Amino acid sequence: MDDNEKQEGKLHCIRHSSAHLLAQAVKQLFPDVHMGIGPVIEDGFYYDFFRKESFTPEDLKKINKKMKDLVSAAQPIQKIELSSEKEKEFLAHEPLKKELYDELKAKGEKPTFYGQGNFVDLCRGPHVQNTKELKYFTLTKVSGAYWKGDSKKAQLQRIYGLAYETEEGLKQRLQELDDAEKYNHRKIGEEMELFALFELVGKGLPVWLPKGEIIRSEIEKFAIETEAKAGYVRVSTPHLAKKELFVKSGHLPYYADSMYPSMKMDDGEYYLKAMNCPIHHLIYSRGVRSYRELPLRVAEYGTCYRNELSGTLVGLQRVRMLSMNDAHIYCTREQMEQEIENVLKMIQFYFTTFGFENYWFRLSLGDRENKEKYIDEPENWVHAEEVLRKVLKRLQLKYVEAKDEAAFYGPKIDVQFKNVFGREDTMSTVQLDFAAKKRFELYYDDAHGKQSNEVFVIHRAPLSTHERFTAFLIELYKGKFPLWLNPVQVRILTVNEKNSHFAREVMEDMKMNGIRAEIDERNESIGKKVRSAIVERVSYMVTIGDQEQEKKTLAVRDREGKVEHDVAVTSFTKKILDEIRKKC
Repeated sequence: MDDNEKQEGKLHCIRHSSAHLLAQAVKQLFPDVHMGIGPVIEDGFYYDFFRKESFTPEDLKKINKKMKDLVSAAQPIQKIELSSEKEKEFLAHEPLKKELYDELKAKGEKPTFYGQGNFVDLCRGPHVQNTKELKYFTLTKVSGAYWKGDSKKAQLQRIYGLAYETEEGLKQRLQELDDAEKYNHRKIGEEMELFALFELVGKGLPVWLPKGEIIRSEIEKFAIETEAKAGYVRVSTPHLAKKELFVKSGHLPYYADSMYPSMKMDDGEYYLKAMNCPIHHLIYSRGVRSYRELPLRVAEYGTCYRNELSGTLVGLQRVRMLSMNDAHIYCTREQMEQEIENVLKMIQFYFTTFGFENYWFRLSLGDRENKEKYIDEPENWVHAEEVLRKVLKRLQLKYVEAKDEAAFYGPKIDVQFKNVFGREDTMSTVQLDFAAKKRFELYYDDAHGKQSNEVFVIHRAPLSTHERFTAFLIELYKGKFPLWLNPVQVRILTVNEKNSHFAREVMEDMKMNGIRAEIDERNESIGKKVRSAIVERVSYMVTIGDQEQEKKTLAVRDREGKVEHDVAVTSFTKKILDEIRKKC
């Protein structure tokens, strides 16, 4: 074990023990609370509790203080053997632990307990030796959670905390979180009026406001242009479809919990679609296909609906309505490798254009032995996984492999990022599918006129969903979008009323050239108008006063504060258009 592994091992113990410390503090302050689980997570820990009353911010302060007191008490943390009587007494008061205990026994495992002071918990360990080693932690928030992630089970309260080995580590992470909060897409989205969430509409159903719709439309236009050059054809499909379609695709009954409840109509049962692929498969299979038509690349910005748990919804990051940059490529076994390479290159092109740098790829593999979870086509699994691995290596892309993480119909490549809070998120995905060909009877006539069922499907969404992608862009750019994406590219500021006529001429000229320009004619000082434009992250501020009006020139200020005087209108317009064209 090297030094890094030892350090990670110790940090894991600190965080695991901090979760127990949290549970001990909660049980002392609120004896009627029932304990759930308390695992280690990135940066810290959490513990789930069942309590009828909600934990308040004041409760969190009390719990944090009690944890500090327990640290000062320097309690040894030890693996303990409970007598049969004590074990029954503990389990009688902790029904959730009793459920876990029974599951362990059913698997033939021996449940183990750890104790500190008068506190006991069902746990595998490991832990630090004494609570005095748990000095650098803090509680951060409370959220809702369901027992075992099942909405049909008890609703719990999850208390999160950070824990580090040193005071410097904790302080640094708190500062990072504080800085990240300033760039939270929800905060900036509200400041810039990009999107809104209305209680009357429902959770996880964002409404795009005019400025947000501009960003959304620009991204979609860019994708349509890029994919047209790459040979994609576009389609548009309904937001709902019959139950029989999703039974045929295999999504029902297995995916039913993630879909909205069915709607009973006079001609059958309908579901809001949670994915576009089944209808795309129908489009492919509507006529006889020749090998000359393959690969067939079918693209759509289709809106899908996922019945996500309300407690998991976060701004645009996790929603119930998703506008997906989706496409399905129908190809032969021989074409698969080149098509995967083309998709990965397209992802790189997109990310370079948007200025993304810190991302990596995750190759998600299946398990040939698990025939219940994965389609039973061992030869195709071996071939498909090797193709994905081969392309990743040939393109020299940074990637990791993840066993038993594939889709049921084939292996996949996910593109991973860390968001501003340091959490790992999946942005894009590329999936191989060799189940659709049988379920949807996908055929093509080969070069010899024989019918072949070996149609492989590549599911790909390079730009994720509009919602998640925009959330990431907001945080990446801190709201300062590049000119081509910015909802307000130029704001014209008048010094006084007399300047309005020329200012409006300039604005109309820019609009005629396709520049998103607007005017601020308020009876306010130029300083106040500039500050408003800065808060709204406008790309360029153009001031027009008496001097500019007389000379028919502009005073131009960029977002970095650089000011240029006596700028000709035509020169400035050309500069803006060049910048937009280059996607600077």
